[in-house]
Amino acid sequence: MGRATATFGHTRWTFRPVRDTLPHAFPYLLMRETPPSATASAPGSIGNVGPGLDVLGLALDGPRDEVNLRYRDDGSDRIVDAGHPDLPTDPAANTASVAARAVLRHLGIGRGIDVSVRKGLPLAGGQGGSAASAVAGAVAAASLAGVTLEPDQILAFALDGEAVASGRQADNLAPSLLGGLILVRSTDPVETIRLPLPPGLHVVLAHPDQRLETRVARGILPDVISRELAMRQAANLATMVAGACLGDVVLFGLGIDDLIAEPARAGLLPGFAAAKAAALDAGAAGCSISGAGPTAFAFAADRDAAERIAAAMKAAYGAAGVVVRVSVTTPSTSGARAW
Repeated sequence: MGRATATFGHTRWTFRPVRDTLPHAFPYLLMRETPPSATASAPGSIGNVGPGLDVLGLALDGPRDEVNLRYRDDGSDRIVDAGHPDLPTDPAANTASVAARAVLRHLGIGRGIDVSVRKGLPLAGGQGGSAASAVAGAVAAASLAGVTLEPDQILAFALDGEAVASGRQADNLAPSLLGGLILVRSTDPVETIRLPLPPGLHVVLAHPDQRLETRVARGILPDVISRELAMRQAANLATMVAGACLGDVVLFGLGIDDLIAEPARAGLLPGFAAAKAAALDAGAAGCSISGAGPTAFAFAADRDAAERIAAAMKAAYGAAGVVVRVSVTTPSTSGARAW
C-alpha cells in the first residue's frame, strides 16, 4: 500500500499507510507536508563607484544578505524576521518582501509567503544592504515558484523592492544580482553591461560607526549642474570604463573623481576628507564614498598596498575622533544564488 496525496484549500496532505504497525487503526495516517521553501543570498556592493552616480556598481566578496521564503496557507504575506529590529515588518515596506511579491504577482501566484531575512550587511551603511535584500527576495521567489527568469526580469522586480527604501536606481542591484562590475545603461527598460575587472584589484572599506539613510543623502544632491561639470564627470566615468577594459588599475582609479555627489555629501561624513587624503597618500588608485555613505572605499593594485591604505584610513578617522571598522576585500565575480 503506497502513499496518497490530496490538496484541501492551499494545503497539501499526505496519507501514509500504517497497517503494518497499527493493524486495528485507520489504514492511513494523515500527515501535513512541510510547505515548500526557498532561500537566496546576494552580496553587498559599492554603488556609484565614484563618478558613476546611479549607473555603476561593483559587487564585493564578504558578507551577504539572505532571504528565506515559505508558502503560507492563505493569500497574505508576513515578515517572520526582518533581519534587524529597525527594519520594516510591514510586507509592503520591506525590500525583500516587495521584490518577492513582484515576482509572484508576475507569475500569477496568489499564495502568501512567510519572509525571513538574515542581514549580513550593515543598515544604512553604504554597502548596498537594501539592494542585496531585494535581489535575494526576488531570486528566492523565482526559486520558490520553480521558474527561471532572465536577469533583466529579476532586476525589474528587485527595483520594485529597492524603491521602497531608496528609489528606483540599480547601481547596487545589478552587481548584487550579477556579480562583478556592472554599468547600468537603463532602468526602463532594464539594460546592463558587464565590464571586465582590472587584474589584482583590491578594495579597502572603511565603515564609520554612523548610519546615513540613502534618502537623506540623495536629498542633498544638486538638482542642476553646469554643462562643464557634466562633461568633466562624464570624462571621469569614461576613464574608469577605459581602465577596466584595458585592465589598468591605475587608469581605472584615475577616473574616481566624483564631482557631483561626493562634494555634496562629504559634509555629512566626519573624517572622510582626511581619510581620503590619507588613502591617496598611501598609494590608493582612487578613493570615494561608497554609495550614499557613510562607508568610504579605496582601490589598490595588490593586497599589501591595500593593507597599507587600510591602516592609513583607520588612523585618519581615529585622529578625527571617528570610530571606524576597516577591511580589505576583492570584487565578487558571482552574484546572487538560490537553494
